[in-house]
Amino acid sequence: MKNLAHDSIIKHVTGESVYVNDIQVNSQLLYGRIVYSKFAHAKIISYDLSKAKRFPGVHAVLDFKDIPGKNQIGPVVKDEFCLAENEVNFIGQAMFLIAAENEEIAIEAEKLIEIKYEELEPILDIETAIKKNNLLAPPRKIECGNFEKAFISSKNQIKGKLRTGSQEHWYLETQSCLVIPGEDNELIIYSSTQHPSETQSVVAEVLGINKNDIEVEVRRLGGAFGGKETQANHYAAWAALLAKATNRPVKIHLSRDDDQITTGKRHRFLSTYKVGFTDEGIINALQVELNCDAGSSNDLTLAILSRAMFHVDNCYFIPNLKVTGKAWKTNLPSNTAFRGFGAPQAMAVIETIIDKIARYLKKDPAKIRYNNFYKLNSNNITHYGEIVENNRLFKLYDQLIKSSDYFKRRKKINKFNSENEFYKKGLALTPVKFGISFTTSFLNQAGALVNIYKDGTVLVNHGGIEMGQGLNTKILQVASSELGISIDKIKSSPTNTSKVPNTSATAASTGCDLNGMAVKNAIEKLKSRITKVVIEEFNKKFEGKPSENKNIIFKNNEISDITNYNKKISFDEIIKKSYLKQISLSATGFYKTPGIYFDRKKAKGRPFYYYAFGMSVSEVLLDILTGHHEIIRTDILHDAGDSINPQIDIGQIEGGFIQGVGWCTTEDMKWDKKGNLLNHSPDTYKIPTVRDIPKDFRVELLKGVPNPNTIKKSKAIGEPPFMFCFSVWLAIKDAISAVNNHKTEPDFSLPATNEVILQAIEKMRKV
Repeated sequence: MKNLAHDSIIKHVTGESVYVNDIQVNSQLLYGRIVYSKFAHAKIISYDLSKAKRFPGVHAVLDFKDIPGKNQIGPVVKDEFCLAENEVNFIGQAMFLIAAENEEIAIEAEKLIEIKYEELEPILDIETAIKKNNLLAPPRKIECGNFEKAFISSKNQIKGKLRTGSQEHWYLETQSCLVIPGEDNELIIYSSTQHPSETQSVVAEVLGINKNDIEVEVRRLGGAFGGKETQANHYAAWAALLAKATNRPVKIHLSRDDDQITTGKRHRFLSTYKVGFTDEGIINALQVELNCDAGSSNDLTLAILSRAMFHVDNCYFIPNLKVTGKAWKTNLPSNTAFRGFGAPQAMAVIETIIDKIARYLKKDPAKIRYNNFYKLNSNNITHYGEIVENNRLFKLYDQLIKSSDYFKRRKKINKFNSENEFYKKGLALTPVKFGISFTTSFLNQAGALVNIYKDGTVLVNHGGIEMGQGLNTKILQVASSELGISIDKIKSSPTNTSKVPNTSATAASTGCDLNGMAVKNAIEKLKSRITKVVIEEFNKKFEGKPSENKNIIFKNNEISDITNYNKKISFDEIIKKSYLKQISLSATGFYKTPGIYFDRKKAKGRPFYYYAFGMSVSEVLLDILTGHHEIIRTDILHDAGDSINPQIDIGQIEGGFIQGVGWCTTEDMKWDKKGNLLNHSPDTYKIPTVRDIPKDFRVELLKGVPNPNTIKKSKAIGEPPFMFCFSVWLAIKDAISAVNNHKTEPDFSLPATNEVILQAIEKMRKV
């Protein structure tokens, strides 16, 4: 379609955008505070809340016995207490809730709570969880071919393991919720959530009331990245409990430190692998075991583990593949959704393997990748049985190799490395194939409500959440195109469960795919009704051949007949006439993704509607004395189908890539032996800054690749670009390898911090 500025860009810059913490409330508003566990694992022997309750300015202090409904906030499996009962299982677990007239009073009241614990030994890492067999759920397995036979017959074999680290979401807006009580059991909840319908459901269960008593509204989020898909529910439930107990509005808004201490992160993985391959580097057999750190409860871990298992192949056809997934419980906050949803952790494994094969065979890794790509007409069935359709990998590779001057730069880098002792350069090309759809099939549905008013203006309601990614802007473009009217006549309303019920989370990169199609469906109904009035008007005013439905078009704020352009009427005029003729100008829309399914028992199916493809090349400069690196240049070529808004899509690609670079390089989470998170603020936890952006940053969208049967032939954009970060990660590894002229394999992990880099270099020097 065309570039259009983000619909809230001016408000963001001027500070006029309204977030939960900006909503004006009357003087009855109370401050909500969560009292959380300071121990990773302990029995609660006793506690006394009486002094805190009597403190002036305190209106409520609640424990689990004050919960009128179920003491559960687990989104899928009911294994997560709303408030701790007899035991605490991580530092940050909610124990008590305080409602007070301001924050200072709540903090003083918390100091008056007396608690006695019996400290227990915590499990704080995957290795200990494995040793103690502390599985979250039975292992999962997907396989194709015969790994054992193929591995034995493979001429070349490699074994190894890879650690991939955790990551903090670091959304700009911390977890926030405002709850305003109404009549009877009614509550209005303003939540920073990616999933209003689930927030509504969780609060209803905790309070023991009906969902139709609860209205959840979301205008926008200040970022989320998966961290508010399920865990925003917690703060809504806690604020709702306090609002019901006091019958006053209550707001909970976390400090940055409390947010980082108490919320779940990206799952840490410890992965092992065995691979067999030919002298050309073609993989014959692959076995991978993915072990993930679930944290204290399920949350979305099993779905995340499943997506990881689906993406362990990335872009490569592997005829004999066996992947096992195991989730382990630890005494840390329950880990949760994060951009990529398990795929980055699995893709890191196969990209490491490809890199090792190349070094083993003394070949360029880009060529090994090319040799293993899914093919165009054959050898394109995944290990879970889905055909890789509309494969863009070769088109991307050919174009990016040329535009990035990959092989010319490789020669220059080799020359530079031979001439410099203390600085080394590295270069890497990495591809991405990311499946688009919720892997839980029934979630692939969306609703919409479109209202046309008598003055010709339009209000679009949909179930998606605007969290900075430009979803509302794209939806406005869809509505404008479908109705044929200028975009300034259309407005997108805040997402509200009373207008569009039973929505899925804005996640899995499906926000525009699902909600765009639901809005299109609603508009098609409206156009069908309006068209009848148009034809009546045309046939009344114009002689000759009567107008037919198929010839009526909506364009340029008019409705006309393509067989006779003299037959036209303004959109505003026909809306007035439709109203006078008692035509409904409000319609609901619905969409469900067709043809996707997965048989978990057989571990076969078609879990994804389509794949998004992309490729990146990065060059880094590494100081081998300090471990400091700079990204000299990154080239990204991405398949977004027919982009609805190229400017927004390129922004998402840039942002996703940089967030991935943070995970791969600087975002190293540290816990002590007691389970305390040691770096829980901006001064100790390093997210990427402007200095981490490539000095030469080139991002392009692949042209001429429409995506069939999707909204405007586009493709999802949110998650796939995150994995472009592997080009930086492996370019660093390439630079380390140059220390001894690529003769040995560096000892490498993720993130590649200065410490990891220097340790790897030191080991290389000893070889």
